[in-house]
Amino acid sequence: MSEPVRVALLGCGVVGSAVARRLQERAGEFEARIGAPLQIIGAAVRDIEKPRPESGLSHDQFTTDAKGLVARADLVIELMGGLEPARELLLHAMSSGAGVITANKLLLGENGPELYEAAERSGVDFYYEAAVAGAIPLLRPLHVSLAGDSVHRVTGIVNGTTNFILDKMDRTGAELADVLREAQELGYAETDPTADVEGYDARAKAAILASLAFHTRVSSREVHCEGIMAITSEDIRAARMTGHVIKLLAICERVTDADGDAALNVRVHPALMPRSHPLASVREAYNAVFVQTELAGELMFYGPGAGGDPTASAVLGDVVQAARHRVSGGRGPGESAYAGLPVQSIGSALTRYFIRLEVDDRPGVLAQVANVFGAEGVSIESMRQGVARSDTGRATLHLVTHEATDAALARTVDLLRVHDDVTAVASVLRVEGA
Repeated sequence: MSEPVRVALLGCGVVGSAVARRLQERAGEFEARIGAPLQIIGAAVRDIEKPRPESGLSHDQFTTDAKGLVARADLVIELMGGLEPARELLLHAMSSGAGVITANKLLLGENGPELYEAAERSGVDFYYEAAVAGAIPLLRPLHVSLAGDSVHRVTGIVNGTTNFILDKMDRTGAELADVLREAQELGYAETDPTADVEGYDARAKAAILASLAFHTRVSSREVHCEGIMAITSEDIRAARMTGHVIKLLAICERVTDADGDAALNVRVHPALMPRSHPLASVREAYNAVFVQTELAGELMFYGPGAGGDPTASAVLGDVVQAARHRVSGGRGPGESAYAGLPVQSIGSALTRYFIRLEVDDRPGVLAQVANVFGAEGVSIESMRQGVARSDTGRATLHLVTHEATDAALARTVDLLRVHDDVTAVASVLRVEGA
């Protein structure tokens, strides 16, 4: 029998406890799959006195000496989150010859290249399946199963909190603030929900997806990001009237720039999607990623994007792979960044806009509004006028554009904001998935 594979846990919260518990409950099954037993040598935590009975670990297995624990491990599972000390500890683990498994999307989005290079130098495995979509097997298919294909576009709902909020608004007509409070009460949203509702969580995940799908190093700093806090129940109703639903999307696509060269556009923002699109039916706090490739065509990955047991499932899959390599030799695939494609600004993205205007209700206004679009070379696909209000002398216009560059559409909106006949630009949202 091979020597035990020594496993160190960094962090033992909800996910860490689920991982520790499963490693112990299914020890015999993991040993059979790997060819050697897994031995948890400890869990590094901030407070060793905090009760963690759900982990199944004894009190003496907890330590505050994370660096000392890492130095004794063959595999390090990082579930503590944040940039530091996670980054320093993982670099120390790799330099000590340990394989690394993490679910830390923030760290990958900010410091992924540094970690990839450290893993390459030390010849160790570096896995992070749980970092983007919880339990959904997504990153390994992109990295391995589709290695012989060419990915054109990845569109994903990768944040369960915002999907819960937008889905509940769509089904009930409630305002965002009310649904956000409910999400916090149910545990779907943190006390400080900024990372979710402002799109920062999805931005880090978009950077990871783009890096894998397009063989290019993409930092979260290169990802255009907009959150959902400006979405109103009126936006939801307007979307419904046109057969759409609003989702917060992470979009990564390979495009051709003005010189005919390949480039990337990576962005996170709320958008209208046709209700016929597969992503439109993703409900509650679930995640889903829609991948379009040259050979395989359209693929959909769907499942729970968070939670202790679902996330532990993805972490444990990485543990088995890394432990097998530790026992039998070899190493999993490393970083693939050969393409080195430039990341465009949001202004270069080709997209469509849905615009809701409040205008003066008098003859000639529609023509004046249409002229603004024409001046920027933007074509209007559809225009719908709501019921005019005699008490205010105003009417509501709902417009959907044809595809144009985001820069041209943004200039059009800026002109509309200062136009004499436009009382207010009530809402501007992109339209995707048509």
